[in-house]
Amino acid sequence: MEENISQKMNPVVVQQSFHVSISQLWKAISELEQMKHWFFENIEAFSAEVGFETQFNVKSGERDFRHLWKITEVIPLEKIVYSWKYEGYEGESFVSFETFITEGGSSLRVSHVVTNSFPQSIPEFTRESCQGGWEYFINNRLKNFMDDKML
Repeated sequence: MEENISQKMNPVVVQQSFHVSISQLWKAISELEQMKHWFFENIEAFSAEVGFETQFNVKSGERDFRHLWKITEVIPLEKIVYSWKYEGYEGESFVSFETFITEGGSSLRVSHVVTNSFPQSIPEFTRESCQGGWEYFINNRLKNFMDDKML
């Protein structure tokens, strides 16, 4: 129980700077074809519009995780928030992507807040796994994708 409470009170936050315009960064986090290059290749549909819902499957070892996303907030060029759940599993969270103009480019802050705890007996649902996943996607995959745009 203690771990679940701390997850709710302490969101996972990852922040990264990029040498691209805020509009280029926004496209990377809001347009399906760009998202497929750095996020999940098998996202079937995505639209940065409040109320939009999508789902897609991700395999992890022997388990399938059907991702269920619903867009709950959009401020163009500034913020996208998703409700993030998994079909067949307890738990719900919200992921916020916030963009900022910086000297020399832009930055992104991703905050993942658990509002209803996921089963901690499943390794992919631990805080450490969540932190590592976001660091990989933002600091590695998205950073490399955006750096390639600079070439």
